[in-house]
Amino acid sequence: MFDIILSFITAFTLTYFAIPSIIHVAKVKGLCDEPGERRAHTETTPSLGGIAIFAGMIFSIVLWTPFGVFDDLQYILCAFIIIFLIGSKDDIVPISPRTKLAGELFAAGIIVWKSNVKLTSLYGIFGIYDLPEFWAVIISIFIIIVIINAFNLIDGINGLSGSIGTLISVVLGFWFYLIDEIGLALVAFALAGALIAFLKYNFTPAKIFMGDTGSLLVGLVSSILIIKFIEFHDPSLVTPAKAKYTFQAVPAVAIGILILPLFDTLRVFTMRILKGKSPFNPDRTHIHHLLLDFGFSHMQGTGILVAVNAGFMLLVFYLQNIGLHYLLFIVIGLAIVLSTSLNWTVNRKKKRITNLSAS
Repeated sequence: MFDIILSFITAFTLTYFAIPSIIHVAKVKGLCDEPGERRAHTETTPSLGGIAIFAGMIFSIVLWTPFGVFDDLQYILCAFIIIFLIGSKDDIVPISPRTKLAGELFAAGIIVWKSNVKLTSLYGIFGIYDLPEFWAVIISIFIIIVIINAFNLIDGINGLSGSIGTLISVVLGFWFYLIDEIGLALVAFALAGALIAFLKYNFTPAKIFMGDTGSLLVGLVSSILIIKFIEFHDPSLVTPAKAKYTFQAVPAVAIGILILPLFDTLRVFTMRILKGKSPFNPDRTHIHHLLLDFGFSHMQGTGILVAVNAGFMLLVFYLQNIGLHYLLFIVIGLAIVLSTSLNWTVNRKKKRITNLSAS
């Protein structure tokens, strides 16, 4: 536990004191995010916060992780570096989506093949349990890519991606601590420490954004943690000491933990496809955009969405015993109802404003 606390403090401290220098350099060199039609901000703002998050987290992990109990850490660090290079390049000089995806696939491949971070079972989803090696690799890489980009997509208002990342890393980090997986707990709390320090500068009025460097890194770490969370429920890995901390319907619990980034990405992609557009065509249809259009501020929107994500976590923890498919139905159904209600309310408000303006 002592190493975990030191990991959190170290990551927090280094990130906290690195960010002012990064803000200064970004402004001097003009490395800032400009306001635009799809942007939710109105001021020119530095977008290299992810560099400080990466530095604080990596330094803390390398300094405090007991390598003897985390044999695959070197490969995870390699994947972090790949994502850092892709993200920082995109923040400084935008790169094509194809190049970014190639880098993400490379990092995901390292995680799956070298670190053995992969799903080996679907735990009964659609009646599927153990996965053949080929499908285990394919599905795991797909999940990692989806989660990486899900965090990138929700990074649209002040504090949101950092706050959701903090919530998820603290919850999963505490669970890994309870089952005595200190290496993973340390990684989770190193990320949490770096993100909390970053949020001090990212809350409105935001002095810096995390950029792709930060959001892609948060997504990669979250994907590793959630896959390992699911895999540690494999009956062959559940010891008597760990049994009291395991969950029923673990895939549904995992989806509940990551509900906001996962569902918002699925929802937006589906809406774009139904409209005949490319799922990668950017627009202002994310849930955080709807909250802004309704009239909430950045911080109010972030607070609402963090509270909703936390509420889903509590829901799946409480209802874990009702059965996998029932819980999946409740989680996805509730998410659809809430988002549809918000979308309907916002559209109704816009129509009312338009009618008033016309009259």
